[in-house]
Amino acid sequence: MIDLHCHILPGIDDGAPNVITSLAMLEMAKQDGITHSVMTPHIEPGRFENDIASIKAAADQLASASNSFSFSLAAEVRLDPQIMIWAKQGKLPFIGQYQGKSVLLLEFPHAHIPPGSDNLTAWLLSNNIIPMIAHPERNRVVWERPNKLQPFIEQGCLMQITAGSLLGVFGERSLARGKALLVEGSATVIATDAHNLSNRPPVLSGGYQKAKEWLGEAAATKLVLDTPAEIIGL
Repeated sequence: MIDLHCHILPGIDDGAPNVITSLAMLEMAKQDGITHSVMTPHIEPGRFENDIASIKAAADQLASASNSFSFSLAAEVRLDPQIMIWAKQGKLPFIGQYQGKSVLLLEFPHAHIPPGSDNLTAWLLSNNIIPMIAHPERNRVVWERPNKLQPFIEQGCLMQITAGSLLGVFGERSLARGKALLVEGSATVIATDAHNLSNRPPVLSGGYQKAKEWLGEAAATKLVLDTPAEIIGL
């Protein structure tokens, strides 16, 4: 399996606080059957002021401690008008490529989807960047109004579902919305969004098993291996 969304880099956001934890998380991922992880620390103006340089520095620190696990670098970028400037400046860390466009892991605020967000995603798409919406099933407004996602789905944005959501870790409403996105065929990948070793671990297998139960083995494998491999070029 390939994990396209995790917070394992040490000391760079609200994920692993140090290299020791990072190494333990990588070992847990390996034991779970994850063969490659894309490190996606937060970029959020005013809270996590990361950039390509700071992400690489944290990755170098981790790589110097262990080179036995395959990983690559990107970021989870919070929705912000600054994204357009960063795109023009070449400062956005991308996960990889999908259908000829660079893939940007884009995070909405947790409680709502700001008006005009679809204008930003449309602009990104017109500039050869395809947004992958991070954990839409956990957005509170989507719980009550699932059609809020429809403009982004119709535009062609990708949807990343959190494995833990499919196990009820984030509550029944996230579980129901995540399952619905899978069953209706709107989900693109399942990822861990791992932050620690306890309540948000780097574990994909449980989510894969749920997807397999609902969709069948081929479709479930596409969500955790085939499509992620295509995006990162493996």
